[in-house]
Amino acid sequence: MKKIPHVEDPARYERQEFRDSVFMEIVSNDRIDVQMQYPILGMKHAEQQCLLRKEAAERLYKAAEKLPAGFRFRIWDAWRPFALQHELYEAYSKDIIKDFHLENSSREEREAVIRGFVSDPISDREIPPVHTTGGAIDLTILGEDGKELEMGTGFDAFTDKTRTDFFEQDLTWQGTESIWQIRENRRLLYGVMTSAGFTNLPSEWWHYDFGDRFWAYYNGKASIYRGVFTKEELRSNGETGRGKEDQ
Repeated sequence: MKKIPHVEDPARYERQEFRDSVFMEIVSNDRIDVQMQYPILGMKHAEQQCLLRKEAAERLYKAAEKLPAGFRFRIWDAWRPFALQHELYEAYSKDIIKDFHLENSSREEREAVIRGFVSDPISDREIPPVHTTGGAIDLTILGEDGKELEMGTGFDAFTDKTRTDFFEQDLTWQGTESIWQIRENRRLLYGVMTSAGFTNLPSEWWHYDFGDRFWAYYNGKASIYRGVFTKEELRSNGETGRGKEDQ
């Protein structure tokens, strides 16, 4: 499998050509296992349904078809209400400051590190946290035995090892088969998702985007999805249905 390239974190990006797009509910099937993590973790504003914009959902199904026989995606998170984004930022900021020893750093330095792991909950629907657009998804891969492939870290870990290309460094000094397998597993996820049209957030191996401002930044295009902050807004945005594969 091809090497994961080194990519810098996205910069602020405001080129927009928003379009109307319905949200689709993704449900478990023979290629996808939905296990939304924030309800499991007890987040107050967690979303139970797995919701993506129609175009992003279509590309997710295409990516799933590229997985080896017997493999499935496990989806951890997709569309988030703004209230959940705010809750995550507040909850995780303290852990990130502690884990990266930022107690004596300036506010600007702390916020720069925090934003590498969780989007600042800016209440602006035109430059929103990407998960509020319905274009961002967090996922991993299940092997033939139904277990998650080893990726080197868990979901929402706060360490440099979450960077997608972390294990693309020279591994000769590591000298273990498991490290090599982690690299191959990340390459598999990266390969099938990017070949279907998604871009990856380089600080998180599990995070992929289509149509939002991160995707737009890396493609030099305009973002096509604005933020949708509540379930009520989502319903008014158009009918929410299921993809054809799930009917």
